[in-house]
Amino acid sequence: MDCQRPPVVSARISPRGGLDVLSRVEVQRLRDASAGGLHELLRRCALAVLTTGSESDDPRAAMERYPSFDIQVMQQDRGIKLELIDAPATAFVDGRLIAGVADLLFAVVRDIVYVSTEIRQSAGLDLATSEGITSAVFQILRNAQVLRPGVEPNLVVCWGGHSIRRHEYEYTKLVGYQLGLRGLDICTGCGPGAMKGPMKGATIAHAKQRRYNNFYIGITEPGIIAAESPNPIVNHLVIMPDIEKRLEAFVRLGHAIIVFPGGVGTAEEILYLLGILLHPANRDLPFPLVLTGPRESSAYFEQIDRFLRLALGEAVAARYRIIVDDPVEVARHVSRGMEEVRQYRLETKDAFFFNWSLHIPLPFQQPFAPSHENMARLHLHRDVPVHELAADLRRAFSGIVAGNVKEEGMRAIDRHGPFRIDGEPAIMQALDALLEDFVRQGRMKMSGDYQPCYRIVTPG
Repeated sequence: MDCQRPPVVSARISPRGGLDVLSRVEVQRLRDASAGGLHELLRRCALAVLTTGSESDDPRAAMERYPSFDIQVMQQDRGIKLELIDAPATAFVDGRLIAGVADLLFAVVRDIVYVSTEIRQSAGLDLATSEGITSAVFQILRNAQVLRPGVEPNLVVCWGGHSIRRHEYEYTKLVGYQLGLRGLDICTGCGPGAMKGPMKGATIAHAKQRRYNNFYIGITEPGIIAAESPNPIVNHLVIMPDIEKRLEAFVRLGHAIIVFPGGVGTAEEILYLLGILLHPANRDLPFPLVLTGPRESSAYFEQIDRFLRLALGEAVAARYRIIVDDPVEVARHVSRGMEEVRQYRLETKDAFFFNWSLHIPLPFQQPFAPSHENMARLHLHRDVPVHELAADLRRAFSGIVAGNVKEEGMRAIDRHGPFRIDGEPAIMQALDALLEDFVRQGRMKMSGDYQPCYRIVTPG
């Protein structure tokens, strides 16, 4: 780490619209630095926004680099202001905070306050039920103003790794460009790599098509935002309270999903969606899913495809299509799939802006705490319905993500050593091989040597 103190700036900023007022109670909670307050959460998420473009995926790095950074919400007669103390100077131009960064900062305040006061403390939401969790996801997205009634299906969710090779990143831009030429908007996990590339490609295509008011939606959650700071193209940031609600937001909001090369986080997302689509209740529901990358990355998708077929059965392959090195065909396939989605929503009288028809079982919605005990208890055997196995496989990958990039998970690994993952021998052997390939290909970490946060128990 550079021992020289980076330049910092202190400033006060006002919202440009959207979040203009907060109650006194809300301001007090945001300023409360005690264990029950929201100040530390606000500070971590705000610093992540201010360090957009960071090349570190260690959530502790920003705090170590800017230890004196602080943010305070100021209640004033004509609204609120944010006071930034020792903020990264890279977020400013000639002493003024970059406009897009300011918008994202106020999105952070908006979502932290809303989840705390209107979701967690709401008597009308039972977060122990599937219906209550879906309602919470809907309300957070509605409050963030990303639900657009009256707009035809056109939102493509793009998943993929934050740590990818340069040629893979360039390919994501080519796909984004083809999507943009067809008038499609982009939603990603908001970070770098495969989350930034499609947005970057789409901006050029949208400009060529003279298309304005484009949506570049980034959906994150507090445990991962510091490791995947929002990329500068995101113009609608949403912070969901946990990874499960983040994943549900993607599949409820999007009309198609494209998966680029990635690591364990990408594998988690794939298993989440396929586990849902394999549920009998979703048998007839159209949901375009494309796995794609440049020709040099074809082996990556062969590995993923092989693992999915072994663990979840050959029928799983009917729910996705692998397209290698053909951005135009990817965009055309997605466009055709969206027309099927449109017709299905019309026939079932479902909304275009929120996929109410998709059945998400409660085990996919309940927050998973990746402790050593919970990881060891996962049931990774093929003696259960395939969607239940997918749910536990998703949790296994979620735990590895936590051990790789989430501060709480990294601390647990430091204290107790690697997570232990046990299960059916054939699945464990395939999982071990897949993870070893991820490590060899440098898909676990953006920089530095990777030390595994897991131990796969295999026979022999």
